[in-house]
Amino acid sequence: MLLVLLFWIGLAGTHQVQHHSSTRTDRRVEPCFVDDAVAALREALQTDGALSNSSFTLFGACRAPDPSSRFTLLVLSEERRRWPDGGLKVLHPAAVFAAEERGVVTLTFDLPASSLLEMNLLLLLLAFESPAAAGDLEVTFSSRFLLPHSQSACISEGTLYVLLMGRSSSSSSQHRWTISAEAKSPRMNQNLIDAIIGGKPGGPVGVRPLLLFTGEEGINGSRPASFGSSGVPVQTSFVCELRRFLEGVLPQDQAKQPLLQLDSLQSLPPLPLGLSSSETLLAALINSSAPTIFYFNNWGSKSQGLRGQLILSPALLVELRLRLEQSEMLILDLAEQETVSPRTTARLERLKDLSASQQMEAAESHFCAFLLLKALKTVAHAYDMTKRLRSTRAGPDSPPKGNICGLRSLTVSFEKLLLGPQSANINNCRGVCSFPLINGNNHAILLTSHTESVAEERAPCCVPVAYDPLEVLDWNDEGSFLSIKPDMIARECGCR
Repeated sequence: MLLVLLFWIGLAGTHQVQHHSSTRTDRRVEPCFVDDAVAALREALQTDGALSNSSFTLFGACRAPDPSSRFTLLVLSEERRRWPDGGLKVLHPAAVFAAEERGVVTLTFDLPASSLLEMNLLLLLLAFESPAAAGDLEVTFSSRFLLPHSQSACISEGTLYVLLMGRSSSSSSQHRWTISAEAKSPRMNQNLIDAIIGGKPGGPVGVRPLLLFTGEEGINGSRPASFGSSGVPVQTSFVCELRRFLEGVLPQDQAKQPLLQLDSLQSLPPLPLGLSSSETLLAALINSSAPTIFYFNNWGSKSQGLRGQLILSPALLVELRLRLEQSEMLILDLAEQETVSPRTTARLERLKDLSASQQMEAAESHFCAFLLLKALKTVAHAYDMTKRLRSTRAGPDSPPKGNICGLRSLTVSFEKLLLGPQSANINNCRGVCSFPLINGNNHAILLTSHTESVAEERAPCCVPVAYDPLEVLDWNDEGSFLSIKPDMIARECGCR
């Protein structure tokens, strides 16, 4: 089976404007865009090849009377049953063009010469960068390269992908595909243009196509890698899976926050993480309970060849695995309580498999296991803090408690990172300081007594008196480093 993925990036289109692909850097796209799309396909199909409940909306499948897009999903599901251990191979088209005229969007892309293009069954997957806006957009895609030549898709809120059936390209003249897209309702033409073309007039097209092959043996008789592999290095796939895991498991604050720069924070000198890292340092990091921000901000496509490495002694490796097992139990408990997405446990299992992959050297495997432990401890810290904050809220039998000095949630958002988390709950202290004082010292006690008779003096304030640090792990062209940001997360409050 051949899957063709088109990644839509832009938002605006113009009448009779042609866009040409060009080199561009986008953190959303590089280097996880292939792996993200493969993961969406993998997670849409359950282990038995059946379709999950949310698959139809996610992949733009139309309801009756036009079942073409649903049929394509069923074909993919059947392929999953036939090849449960099948894999994916990737080809990149050489160029992409997009044009719009009178509400019809035309896409043209060149396919690289490959014998894989002669396979009988092809799927065209159109992947949008962000979920579609509210509203229904029914689209007809037409091309002699589709089978049948005209197929429908229904794009609605929650749709990220559109699946279409294609046919093989055996002759050299068929190495350039042209596909037109038209809204079935003329009043929705502009919505279609906005969703597909993107960019400014004359700018680069907002489309990124990929050819993915799965299921059948290759022309040379070799089987592809395990299903869901995106053809990228194992460590890259691990990092991308770790990002998806964190996005799905960490508590989310929907409120929009101003983006803060991590570089603006005070920090202890960065600690290099590599083959020369001391056992004392690694032991301290393994046993640290501080949350971690994975600041892979400059980790782009050129960095995919980088290999993070750590050498753990047998004793440290045993300690690491013990901590991983303990942290894993928390995730399983959260899943049982339905606190996290059902996909969380599957992603965790995949992370464990990737960190133990035989395709990596031992030092790379140790590095990935270390990243996984730091991620799980970040999750543990977040949910432990949530419980502590909940305990400080007023109950139905003690309403005054909510106005007493205590810890409150405060979430801040960071600049866009490849991995994340994109935000952190640093907490804050709010409430009234009155007798009996919360964590008050002698100065606060005397100040409270004094201000009862002298109004000009300030009364004690509710402020943080104890903090947790935040660890920041960066992996860039120069290697991997861990920085400790002290006094970052308010842990206790007091009256001062």
